Parts: sequence; structure tokens; C-alpha cells
Amino acid sequence: MGQRRVLQGVVVSDKMQKTVVVAVERRTMHPLYRKTITRTKRYKAHDEHNECRIGDIVRIEETRPLSREKRWRVIEIVQRGEVPEIEADLIGRELEEDVQAAPSRVAGAAEGETP
Repeated sequence: MGQRRVLQGVVVSDKMQKTVVVAVERRTMHPLYRKTITRTKRYKAHDEHNECRIGDIVRIEETRPLSREKRWRVIEIVQRGEVPEIEADLIGRELEEDVQAAPSRVAGAAEGETP
């Protein structure tokens, strides 16, 4: 009986229920130029208890098909990721300030002033 493949990668999406998207990087050499290239592949993995968050480094194992695209499951969380939380009102406030400042810049440019 063969061993199941085990890969390690970073969780890039946790929007689905009991599923995470894990980006796994591998380094290969370009066949002609002999330069080392980083290739990234994204795998959908089953996360039974919804424990994984974006930025976590996880180990995934190949398993039987669980859905159309899901053939991996999360074995363990190797390291918790540190993704800063951004408040929605701060983002909206910055956009409002930019929009309010834009008409004054446009009026100055029409009069021949440099912004």
C-alpha cells in the first residue's frame, strides 16, 4: 500500500464552510535558462472544524475525492498566521476624504495651478 502525499502551504481563503484554499509553493529549475523559479498551486482542502484562518501555515494530506475539486484534508496547523484586522469604517473614511479632496484638485488644475 502506498503512502499518501503530504504538502505544506499557506491558507489563502477560508470563505467556504469546512473548506480552505491552500497555496503550496515549489521551486523548480527552468529547463532552458537554469534559473530557479517558484511555482504556486492552490489546493482545496477539507477543514472539518473550521479552525484554519487566512495566513495559517498548514499541512495537508491527499485523500479520497470529497467533492468535485476537493481531494485534500488538513492534518494540522503548523503555525498560526498573523493577519491584521482592518475596520470597515476606517476604509470608508479614507475613501470619503479622497473624494472630498478631488474637486478642489480639479478646480485648481482648471485655473492653471499645479496640484
